[in-house]
Amino acid sequence: MDRIVKLGDFLRACRARINPEEVGIHAQGGRRRVRGLRREELARLAGVSVEYYTRLEQGRSLNASPVILAAIARAMRLTETERVHLFDLASPLCGKNRCDKLPAQRVHPETQLLLDTLERADIPAAVIGRGTDILAANLMFRALMVGFDTMSARERNLARYVFFDGRARELHCDWDSVASEVTAVLRFSVGRHPEDAALIELTGELCLHSEDFRRIWDDHDVHERVSGIVRFQHPVAGELALTYQLLTLPTDAEQTLLVYTVEPGSPSAAGLQLLAK
Repeated sequence: MDRIVKLGDFLRACRARINPEEVGIHAQGGRRRVRGLRREELARLAGVSVEYYTRLEQGRSLNASPVILAAIARAMRLTETERVHLFDLASPLCGKNRCDKLPAQRVHPETQLLLDTLERADIPAAVIGRGTDILAANLMFRALMVGFDTMSARERNLARYVFFDGRARELHCDWDSVASEVTAVLRFSVGRHPEDAALIELTGELCLHSEDFRRIWDDHDVHERVSGIVRFQHPVAGELALTYQLLTLPTDAEQTLLVYTVEPGSPSAAGLQLLAK
């Protein structure tokens, strides 16, 4: 879990996905031999020396300037989440007050009350913590997530469910998309807490036992999705198309409330009614 290695991998992945023509660089003399931008091209766009950028990408610069990191982020056209991830990877460990094991996350009583209130409105909802752990869930969410009540506390994790539980592949119509999103969220969490023993164990287990996870992990995508549409093929409710939102909780910035909603009167709304019975 070496952060310098991860920083270099992340920079190379971001550089490789940039279309040269989109940033005004046109191929000369035929076909380019590298994906995306060359180091010297990225350095020129960011306004830094090629030598400095090369040292950064190769892990030979341990204290990158925030100004230079911001310039590189602009040149790479990083999203805000990717920019935060870049700064997390580049920040010295001594300045982060990291520990080997972070305190266990607990759900605030007011948050549990909110989950129960949403349940009375037939709205599936859950609290998602660090590393995609499912910290709490109302009965509607438990009914939606096939097999939830048979899982141990350790198994109640979105990444473990998606990659290790065959029921997840049957439940999600767009499993590849869901797997990519969960992996990107997990990578962001790992970048923020690279020394957390629980995250090291989780990512190590996924890399060891899931070829799909290894393939997606190597893309180095990071994001924090806040909303979208997910389609289910549920054994009780049938086909569902639900809108989800992830809302950061005021009691803990690393906890999000995952809420599924549906258009009133739609077939999906009728499907959720079946789950509520």
